Amino acid sequence: MQKTSDSIDTLVVGAGVVGLAIGAELAKQGREVVVVERLPQFGMETSSRNSEVIHAGLYYATASLKALLCVRGNQLLYPYCQRNQVGYRRLGKLVVAQQTTQLPQLAALQQQAQRNGVMDTQLLTAEQVHAKEPAINACGGLWSPSTGIIDSHGFMTSLLGQLQRYQGHLVSQTEFITARPLNDGFDVELETDGERYQLHCRELINCAGLWAQSVSQRITGLASTHIPQAYWCRGHYFSYQAPSPFKHLVYPLPTSDGSGLGIHSTLDLGGLLKFGPDTQYIDVNPDLPVDYAMPAALQEKFTQAISDYFPQLDGSKLVPAYSGVRPKLHNGAGNGSDDFIIQGAQTHGLNGLVNLFGIESPGLTASLAIAEYVARLLDK
Repeated sequence: MQKTSDSIDTLVVGAGVVGLAIGAELAKQGREVVVVERLPQFGMETSSRNSEVIHAGLYYATASLKALLCVRGNQLLYPYCQRNQVGYRRLGKLVVAQQTTQLPQLAALQQQAQRNGVMDTQLLTAEQVHAKEPAINACGGLWSPSTGIIDSHGFMTSLLGQLQRYQGHLVSQTEFITARPLNDGFDVELETDGERYQLHCRELINCAGLWAQSVSQRITGLASTHIPQAYWCRGHYFSYQAPSPFKHLVYPLPTSDGSGLGIHSTLDLGGLLKFGPDTQYIDVNPDLPVDYAMPAALQEKFTQAISDYFPQLDGSKLVPAYSGVRPKLHNGAGNGSDDFIIQGAQTHGLNGLVNLFGIESPGLTASLAIAEYVARLLDK
């Protein structure tokens, strides 16, 4: 084992959108920051396999981290994109009900949005929905004008630029092996190209996404009671090989089990229409590559679900696009937590350590706010 005497202020494990945002924020504050990523490039997993939606914060439980950080993140993200020439469009979103019995759910969703501080939503009649989106079958809708889309890769590239501007570094193809807490920080062991080396850091940020639990299990002295169970949920996306009939994002009402927001329609910045994701829980196996399979039977499932609100859908024009896996903390059957978990020393007792678990949607929207939150935890 090669040993070095390198010492830095902050080591961030994981170069997804949240890791890059945290790294950039802490470097901006004057810390010497290194972000390590086990894959060849940043953002190759959850951060690049999602809907690329800027969420408003409609759905999440009152005072939850998801609600607070999504709403704050939305407020930060649009100005950030404008300042840094990151591609985005504030398209707005329609959440639609297909049956009159669902109308109370729309009203309840608006009330929840207002409790979360989202005050710009509007309940729409069937005629008003049809005026916005003539191809939609709905008896009512909820309009969210502050929902939009973003170029996630461009955003992460910009965050990397911010990190480097303030003398921070990204080191790819580098695996976190272990960390041992000391009075003044952590002795960390890393591996690059089969060689291991030591690094001392004052602060250690674990935002490894799907692998956050695996990383935390390799931190000496961290009690297992502070490591929540991981559940991996795969979501699949289909692109639509025809001109989009939609100008806005269109969502059904959320799934009844709380596992997702339903198979919705989104547009990318080039105007391509895509549908997804669904929810399929898969085995958690940190020793194997993530399974991004697209089962052939999904096309019929997607066609049926989408036709409920888009009856003119031509299912033959649905083409498998990609899938992503979300690091959930619940299994869709009432077990576990439906919120982000962000733990500082106040929780686990290890000064300088912050663990982030379950950073799924709306993690992209919330990323800048999460970075603020982590910085405050460290300052305490």
